[in-house]
Amino acid sequence: MRTSRRLFGVIAAIALVGAACGSDDDSGSSAEDTSATTEATETTDATDTTEATETTTEETTIPPRSADADLVFWLDETRAEALRPVIEQFADENGLNVQITEVAYDPTRNAVTQSAPVGEGPDIFAGAHDWVGEFVASGIVEPLDLGASASDYLEPALQGVTVDGTLYGLPYAVENVALIRNTDLVPEAPATFEELEEIALGLVEDGTVEIPLAVEIANGAAPYHLNPMYTSFGGYVFGGGAGNYDVSDIGLDSPEGLAAADQFGAWFDSGLLSADIDGDIVRQAFSSGNAPFSITGPWNIPDFDEGGVNYSIEPIPPAGGQESAPFVGVQTFYVSAFSENIALAQTFLLDFVNTPETMQALYDAQPRTPAHLPTFDAVQGDPLVAGFGAAGVVGEPLPNIAQMGEVWGPWQDAYILISQGTDPETAFTDAANLIRDAVS
Repeated sequence: MRTSRRLFGVIAAIALVGAACGSDDDSGSSAEDTSATTEATETTDATDTTEATETTTEETTIPPRSADADLVFWLDETRAEALRPVIEQFADENGLNVQITEVAYDPTRNAVTQSAPVGEGPDIFAGAHDWVGEFVASGIVEPLDLGASASDYLEPALQGVTVDGTLYGLPYAVENVALIRNTDLVPEAPATFEELEEIALGLVEDGTVEIPLAVEIANGAAPYHLNPMYTSFGGYVFGGGAGNYDVSDIGLDSPEGLAAADQFGAWFDSGLLSADIDGDIVRQAFSSGNAPFSITGPWNIPDFDEGGVNYSIEPIPPAGGQESAPFVGVQTFYVSAFSENIALAQTFLLDFVNTPETMQALYDAQPRTPAHLPTFDAVQGDPLVAGFGAAGVVGEPLPNIAQMGEVWGPWQDAYILISQGTDPETAFTDAANLIRDAVS
């Protein structure tokens, strides 16, 4: 550990970010290649340079770590700004050279996988919880022992970053979809999904709106956004539940899954659901008052606010015999297993991030439902937190195992086929068999 000088470098790796489940923006994902720019500031005699090879992925090019850095942080712009004062404090107290590299959220996954094993990756990085299964299998991330502090976190958040009973990250925020209701068009919350359908289709029939329910289905988005209604019929992805998934038990062709499939067929037939609705249509329709309801996440709230509509955020009413449970995404800080200063990185997360002050700063930087219970309680006055929190309290973390990657394509295709008139049970059964073959 060098203590004679301190380098605080800010390296911005710019990429276009979209988010899938549990990410920072919306449910679509895109990226463009771009070269990084450097805006480094140095003190004393910290003038060393590095000639290491840049990390290049399909999404972005990320500069190498400084040869002087004891700890390198890969954080998106929002997290970098929120944590910078804490990182500076930690560096000052320990006489460290530290470097922050701003990496857009989505490219981080592939970039870490490529760079960490060859010594060019970060020591600490931010990412989605459903990366953890792949990272653990590849030996990319290090366990983190919260000890007694574990009781300060939402259980779904801890479950999301736990693999085989071991915690592999520090959760700091959770997110999920909820029902967004235009309170001018629908003054009272529907008690059931059947009531929601009746109201929504009635408003279309009388010409008040054109879109009954603004929920993203196109471009691979259906399994994530429609999951609350699917689970309300008892549907599930893998048997066993969080932390104990049985990948041989595929839920799509279970009796409960097939019952849900039939109901989705009825909703497509009635016009409540449309496979043509993408994220842009969701934002435009609800923010303009052309849809009375939306099922979406916090990433679209700024657009709804800009549109000026009056709305309420609330749990999705039950469609079947159970509560409508959305997927819960967990935003997480990880420690690289390839770090040369693992204990130092763990100390930073446990002693400097795992605090009410830092968790509040992260919330202030981007108001998302905190995973940290004291912070969650402190911000309950925020209707966004209260609304999405109430919807997510019955949710389960998006499965964090690598086999989940085999699920999205067949499941999305099943929904599209149903919308085109394929027998719903056949569509779900075929999708289940494809998934079963892929994960076996």
